[in-house]
Parts: sequence; structure tokens; C-alpha cells
Amino acid sequence: MKQPIALKELRDNTLFQRGDVFVLFGELFGRGYATGLIDAARAAGMTVIGITVGRRDETGKLNPLTPEELQQAEENLGGRIINIPLMAGFDMDSDPGKPNPTEMLGEMTLENWQEFKLDWDGIERSREVGTARFTTALKQVMDELAGMIPAGRNVLFAHTMAGGIPRAKAFLAIANRVYKGRGARYMSSDALIESDLGKLILWNFDEVTANSFGHLLAHSAAIREKVEASGGQVRYSAYGYHGTRVLIDGDYRWQTYTNYTQGYAKMRLERLAQEAWEKGIKATVFNCPEIRTNSSDVFAGIELSLLPLLTSLKKEGGGPWVDALWDKCQGLLQDGVSLESVLEMVRAYQLDPALSPYYDFTEWPKANSAEQVDKTVGTSQEIGALHKDRKELISDVLSSHVVDATGKMIFGGLSEPQGPVVWLDHDKVAQQMIATANKG
Repeated sequence: MKQPIALKELRDNTLFQRGDVFVLFGELFGRGYATGLIDAARAAGMTVIGITVGRRDETGKLNPLTPEELQQAEENLGGRIINIPLMAGFDMDSDPGKPNPTEMLGEMTLENWQEFKLDWDGIERSREVGTARFTTALKQVMDELAGMIPAGRNVLFAHTMAGGIPRAKAFLAIANRVYKGRGARYMSSDALIESDLGKLILWNFDEVTANSFGHLLAHSAAIREKVEASGGQVRYSAYGYHGTRVLIDGDYRWQTYTNYTQGYAKMRLERLAQEAWEKGIKATVFNCPEIRTNSSDVFAGIELSLLPLLTSLKKEGGGPWVDALWDKCQGLLQDGVSLESVLEMVRAYQLDPALSPYYDFTEWPKANSAEQVDKTVGTSQEIGALHKDRKELISDVLSSHVVDATGKMIFGGLSEPQGPVVWLDHDKVAQQMIATANKG
């Protein structure tokens, strides 16, 4: 991928209708992008079916949801869940009597992690065991799902699996150094990537974020063929992140959060979609804008890419709804602090020389630098301190609107998908937000 391919136009759904089937391939947890897509599917009258990653007990054994957990999960989803554990990744897998990768990390500390060595033969075997466990369960899920899809119905598989950080005791402290460390606490993201811990994380990211999508495409082939034979169509969507075009000094330019360690797996996800597309399978990775979620909060300063959306909303048409949103965001700031001044801080951050090396799409995901981290984390903290309440941030308000907008954009775009990889940039997100407001 030599350059980001932007979504060309906003489209309304012309494919999915009442009685068609929406399959969420990944459990719904808390706030996140999947919520917007599920809402769009529900609005079209689709039947929602989900899966579960299962739950591990105190011994590490992976189990289905209990009746109480299943009821709560189905109420949260608004549909039925196939209760067969589909936990991707291999950090808790091994042959009987052998340590799994998480156990191998038991002796790793904040002092020795960069020199800490892992048994790579053992880890490779864990990956084989984990893949076999996952694909065996996936076959069972697909067998059950096949009986839940009426003839002639269209099906949308929405892949949402991501992550894969092993539960190492020292990792949180390491992550704080890599993603938030300033001055003497700064640590290069390359230090993590080049360590055995980092290599393990990248392997597991591949399994959870990307290879699970490949397994879905392969193991749903029989359903796909059956649906198409009965006159229906099948679509696949997946959530990517590979930077976003936002307004920078008046122009839409590609930028990114630095350093996004999971970026390597997201690029593998893109390649899997491209390979599927070449085989005639309508699979699309939608690279979404930065928002604040439960998982993204580890990345200090990620909201700095989101705030310029306020300016995009005025550039793309504005209107009473946009003015009201600006007023709402202004009301979250301390007395005497203007929203315009906050956006000027973001603009100064964007144009800072420390950020200029990070606007090269071809070098993504580029390692962080001491100057860049200091500017990113520092600006984030300064803007956060200007709010009346740190638990009520402008970025939270905007995130909820972006989730809704991208859900509609993805759902509409899947009727006649543009290609295997598409970027949802701030211009189209703003246009969708305004269009939604004007309809409602």
C-alpha cells in the first residue's frame, strides 16, 4: 500500500434488509467502533448473531459463558450468541505440562525485560496449539451458524477482533514508558519491538488482529457458497487503523498516532483482505479515524488527531447542528478558555518540527522519538487540564459521534464496496455527521 485510499462517496444501504443476517465476529465489550455498525444493522432490520471469546477460570482453562453471562452478553448485543469460545491468540496455549508464553514471562521484570530471552521453539508450538484450538472451535461455530441463516438472505460478517498483549506483570509499566514516558522516563518503541517480549507481542497481534480474519474467510466458505447459491450476497468488514487524513493548517493531510505497535498486524489484515478480494470475495478493511475507546486510552495523545474534526465540520457545511456541537464542547472547558484556543494548540502541535518526520505514509509505523513523545503527551495533558472535569472531555463527545458516523459509512459502503482497503477520513466523517443531523 503506497498511499491511503480514501472513501470516495457516502452511500446509503441498498443491499441489507429486514431478515438478513449480521454476524459479529468478536465479542462486544464497552465502547468501541462495533457499536455504530451494529446500530446500523439493527436499523435495517437485520438479525444479529454474535460469538463469544469465552472466559478463563482461575486455572487458565477457557470456558463457555455461564447462563448468567450469556444472558447479559445477549442483552448487550441485542441478539443471540453462539456460546462456543473463540479466543484468538496463543499466549495461554501450550502442550500439556509445558509452560505457555504467559508463564514463560513469569520471571521477566522491569529491570531485565530487554535482555529477557524466550523459548522460541516452545512459543512456535504454542502458536500451533492455539491455532488448532481456534480453528476447531470456529468450525463448530460455522456449523451452528449455517442452520441459523434462512435461504435467500444476505449475510454480513463484521470482524472486530484485535489485541493480543500477553498478561505479563511488568508490561503495564513498560507500556507507560513506551507510550507516555517523557524526559528521563522516555523509552523508544523500537526497544520494545526489538526485545523478545516485543516479538512475542507482534506474533500474538498477528494471530488476534489479522489471522483470525483469514480463518473467518476460509471457514465461512461453505456458508458463503450456500448463501450465494440461494440468491443472497455475503460481505465481510474489518476494522483497521493506518492513520487518517485530518485538517492540518487548512488542508486534509494523512497523519498518525505514534507509535502504534499493532500497526504491523493491521497491515497484515489489509493484505488478507486484498487476497480475498482478488478471489472475488467482497472483504473490506475500513481504516477508521482515531477515537478514545477502552483499548485506545493506553495511547496518550491519541485524541489530538480527533479534535480537528470540529474544524472539518465547519469546512464541510456547518449549520445549526454543528454550531450546537461547538457550543457543547465549549461548555466542557473551564471558564475563560475558548474552544478556538484549544484548536490553535492542536494546530501548533501538528506543525511542530518534532512531528514533521511522522507525516510520511510509507514509513508507518515509525518509531517514536523523545521530542515527539514530549510534544504529544505534553499537549494532551495541557488540553486535558483545560477541561472542567477530566472525566468529561471533548474527545469523548466527538468519539461517540464518530462511532455513529463510521457505522453508517461502513454499512452503506458495503452494498457496493469500493475495494479491499478504504480510509474513512475526517472530510467524509464530517459530511456523514452533518447528513445524519439533517435527517433527524
